[in-house]
Amino acid sequence: MNKIRIGIIGVGIIGKVHLDYYAKIEGAEVVAAADLNEAELQSVAEKYHIPHTYTRFQDLLQRDDIDAVDICLHNNAHAPVTIEALKAGKHVYCEKPIAGSYIDGKSMVDAARQYGRKLHIQLSHLYAKETIAAKTLIEAGKLGKLYHARSTGYRRRGRPYVDGYGTQFFTRKESAGGGALFDMGVYHISQLLYLLGNREVKTITGSTYQEMEIDERRKNISQFDVEELGVGFVRFKDGLTLDIIESWAVHLNDFEGSSIIGSEGGIRLPGYAHGKPTPMTYHTNMCDMEMDSTFNLDAMSYRWHNLRDNMDAYDSSQHHWIAALQGRVELLPTADIALQTMLISEGIYISQRLGREVTADEVVSLSQSLALQLT
Repeated sequence: MNKIRIGIIGVGIIGKVHLDYYAKIEGAEVVAAADLNEAELQSVAEKYHIPHTYTRFQDLLQRDDIDAVDICLHNNAHAPVTIEALKAGKHVYCEKPIAGSYIDGKSMVDAARQYGRKLHIQLSHLYAKETIAAKTLIEAGKLGKLYHARSTGYRRRGRPYVDGYGTQFFTRKESAGGGALFDMGVYHISQLLYLLGNREVKTITGSTYQEMEIDERRKNISQFDVEELGVGFVRFKDGLTLDIIESWAVHLNDFEGSSIIGSEGGIRLPGYAHGKPTPMTYHTNMCDMEMDSTFNLDAMSYRWHNLRDNMDAYDSSQHHWIAALQGRVELLPTADIALQTMLISEGIYISQRLGREVTADEVVSLSQSLALQLT
């Protein structure tokens, strides 16, 4: 397998996570890194043995020995840096969400097509064992005609920075674009869109909330102006529906996992009950009896890795990216799925603002760029 040479832009919390993954992939070689924080940049370069460092990402893009760049910046910086990288002839892997608004994400997808380069978005739940198993069941017809899905995401009190983890940039619209829906909802919504075949959205309605108490000192520092809870309802053009609840903070105990129901069966993805994780389950009728079942996903993974070609290409988002660049597998349409996820999330924000259901076309026309102006 040929080595894929990578430059990483942004070496903060998420950048280090990406570097840890690359360290486990034989076909990946990180040869350059860029970050405004020179001290942190040098520390990371030493730890991960990265030979070339830059405080200007534009200088990194000028290297002609880099196949692809990995962008790990705040949401509203995704579009401008991605577009510059694509224009410079680099394939781009970008951290989720695709951008801070639909129109910015669309500009990234359009640029990838214009410059003939691959654009991959970090949607880690697509590579989970339960997603692979659920996709297999759906494609085998074990659910029959799909007609409704539910996206759930739960934290009891897990707002970034104000509840102890992460930086204040997660909680500011000017840097993040949104809150719980953009931070964690992107994983759950995109997972369902992938399983459902990324269908075309017709209408969206929803509301967002920021109601729970917040430590005043941290609230003032963070300038917290995004949602801690988002709910929504989506109608697709073929009649299928999706409801959404995503929580950073809520006065409730655990949510059950996301689910998909069809005419012949239903799937519930892993969640939590009574503080403990619950497995993926499959539900159907057999011989006029209701049946609830589970799967040995570890055994599935072990067997398929030994019997099927290129199963390692679905071990993680990074594994998939490298395998696609090597030409071993076709890149999943993560950019299109991430853009559809953004359409739904921003649609909830616009519905909240207008106080009514909105069409997909309205979201597209009302979306406003939040892209940072970079020098």
